Amino acid sequence: MQIYQVGGAVRDRLLGLPVQDRDWVVVGATPEQMAARGFAPVGRDFPVFLHPDTHEEYALARTERKSGRGYRGFVVQASPEVTLEQDLARRDLTINAIAAPQDWTLLDGLNDAGKEAALIDPFGGLRDLRAKVLRHVSEAFREDPVRILRVARFAARFHDFALAPETLALMRAMVQEGEAAHLVPERVWQELARGLMQAHPARMLEVLRDCGALAVILPQADGPWRIWPRALAPLERAARLHAPLSVRFACLVRGLALLGAICERWRVPMELRALAGLLARERQAIHDSGALDAAGVLSLLTRCDAIRKPERFAQALLACQCDALLADAYPVQPRLLGALAAARSVETARIAQTAQAQGAQGLAVGQAIAHARTQAVAQWLQGHNGGGL
Repeated sequence: MQIYQVGGAVRDRLLGLPVQDRDWVVVGATPEQMAARGFAPVGRDFPVFLHPDTHEEYALARTERKSGRGYRGFVVQASPEVTLEQDLARRDLTINAIAAPQDWTLLDGLNDAGKEAALIDPFGGLRDLRAKVLRHVSEAFREDPVRILRVARFAARFHDFALAPETLALMRAMVQEGEAAHLVPERVWQELARGLMQAHPARMLEVLRDCGALAVILPQADGPWRIWPRALAPLERAARLHAPLSVRFACLVRGLALLGAICERWRVPMELRALAGLLARERQAIHDSGALDAAGVLSLLTRCDAIRKPERFAQALLACQCDALLADAYPVQPRLLGALAAARSVETARIAQTAQAQGAQGLAVGQAIAHARTQAVAQWLQGHNGGGL
C-alpha cells in the first residue's frame, strides 16, 4: 500500500497558497485493507474513506470508463492493480494531476527544486504551473461535462492563467456534442456558486460564454444585451469588496424575469433569491433615496422589510454600492443605515400600549408606530444635515 498527496493541496503548496483541504490517493490497497486500518467508507459511487484520526479523505486509485451521458455516466474501477499514473490520467487539468509522497513538504513554492524532484508529474503539471496555463490532461476530459464548469471556476480563481487553446477547443466540442445539456442543475449551481466567490468571478462567465456553455446552461443570461458587460463590472466590484455570495449573485442578475429564469434553472437557495428579488424591485429607489424625506425613507425601509431583516438590507446596500461602481464611498449607504437604526430604536411595545390605552385598535395602532418611526427618522436626518452625507 502506497499513499500520495494529490490534487489541489499539491498545486496550492507549489503556488505558495494556503492549503485548505488535503486529498490522498491510495495505491495497491483493497477496501478490506482500508477498513482493517480503521478507515471509514463514505459515499456510494467511489471508493473513498475517512482517516480515523484526521478525517481527511483517502481515495483508492481508480479508473473511469464512460457509460452514458452527463457526469454520472461512468463505470468506476478501483483495484490494487490501478497505478498512480492511471489515477492521475483521469483528472481534469494538468496542474491538478500532480502527486507527491505522503510525507512531502515544501518550503519555497516553485523555487524548492530539491522537493520538486520527489513529485510524480506524468502530464506536465509543474510545467503548466510555471507557464500559468490551464490545460486538460487527456481526451478523457470530454467524458465529464462538469469539467467545463470546473475549468471556468479555476479561470476565475487563477485569473492570470491562460486557457490553453486546445482545451478551449475541446470544451467547445463538448458543448456542440450536447454534453453540457446533461448537467444536473444542483451541480451547475454548486460550481457556479464557488466560481462567484473567486477573486475574479467575471472571468468564469466569460470562459463559459467563450466555449458556448453559457448559452446552454443559462440562455437567459447569454448575449451582450443581457449581462455583458453591465453586470460584470458590479460583480468584479463585489469581489474586490469581499462581498458574500448573496451580494455577488444579486450583482449578476438584473430584472425580475431574468431573476426568475436563473433561480428556476439553477435551483438557487431561497435566501439568495430573496435578496436578488428585493433589489430587482427596489434597486433604483435605493439609488434615488438621497432625495427622500423621512416619510419616504421609512416607506422604502418598510418595502424592503429592513426593520425585521436589517442584515439583508445591509447586503442590499452593499450590492447597490457595487452597482454604483464608486471607488470608496456610497453616500446613500450611511444615510439609510442611520435611518434604519433610528427606526428600529423606537419602542414599539410601549407606543402600542399607549395607543391602545387611548382607544386605538388595529390599523390605528400600526399608524401610531409608523408615526413614531417617521419622527425618529426625521430627527436622525436633521441631525445629519438632512442626509447630505
